[in-house]
Formats: sequence, C-alpha cells, structure tokens
Amino acid sequence: MQDFLTPFKESYLIKIIIAIILFLYSLFSNAQVEKTSNLYKVLKSKDSILFKSSFDNCDLKKIRTIISEDFEFYHDVSGSQNKEDFINAVKENLCANPSVNNRTLVKNSLAVFPMKNNNKLYGAIQKGKHTFQQKIDGKMKTVGIADFTHLWILENNQWKLKRVLSYNHKPFSE
Repeated sequence: MQDFLTPFKESYLIKIIIAIILFLYSLFSNAQVEKTSNLYKVLKSKDSILFKSSFDNCDLKKIRTIISEDFEFYHDVSGSQNKEDFINAVKENLCANPSVNNRTLVKNSLAVFPMKNNNKLYGAIQKGKHTFQQKIDGKMKTVGIADFTHLWILENNQWKLKRVLSYNHKPFSE
C-alpha cells in the first residue's frame, strides 16, 4: 500500500505548483515595506522628529502637532498616558534637564508595516529598538535599551502618532 505523501515526494510538478503558490502568497501578503519605500522614509523621519522634539529640543508645540488628539502611550515601567499626560511627562522629565538624556534608534531595527482598508493606505505600524543615553560625569553613556511599536494613522492626509507601546526596557549591556 502506497503512503499518502508518496505522490508529493515524487512529483516535481506538485513541488513546482506549491512553490508558485507560496511565492504568489508572499507577494500579496501585507509584509514589511522596503527601507527604500516612501512610507518607510516618511515614518522614519517622523520617528526622528518625535524624539528630536522631545529629547533634544523640548519642542512641545512640535510634539502636539505630530500626535493624535486621542493619543495613547503604554509603557511597561511608568504605565499609560493620554496626550496631555504624555506632553506633561516630557515637560517635567526631559525638558527639566536638557542635554542630559538622548535616544538613539538601533541601526537596522526599524520596520514598517502598512495598514490598508480595501487596498487604501490608512495607517502603518512601526517597530524597532532604541537605546537611551544619559550624561554621566560629563559624558553620554548608554544606560538602557527597549522595544517600541507605534501605530501611525493618516488624519486629514497628515501622519499622526495614535498609539505607542514602549516595552522590554532593560539596562544596556554590550
């Protein structure tokens, strides 16, 4: 009696058909966009603006323009915040000691995944890792690392940060 899988093991035609199906599936699945794509570049720029505005420049007006009115921030150490709580936390913590803290995106960690409705782009998920530096004895030292996931939504043709997950915070070690 022949094993059920024998035809699959012996038939090159079936293997080719399966390979073609898998290839076509990968083309149409909602995968990460290329780093050269416009969406990736725009959201990488927004990421830089957000952190430059908060860590480097204490530009609360810029932060307000980049985040959604119903913004939600979830942090594994300090809890959750809405837009006003988040802006106040930036003001009270980062702005209170300018040039003491810094954030750096970990090279090659950023990934962007488009969100579509009926094939129309309405948002994107942005994931990555970042390190945090603090000025200690006059020198910037990397003290922590964490993961982040951002949900960006197109609101009136403008990218707005709607949800943030900031997690897996741990001390940095090389």
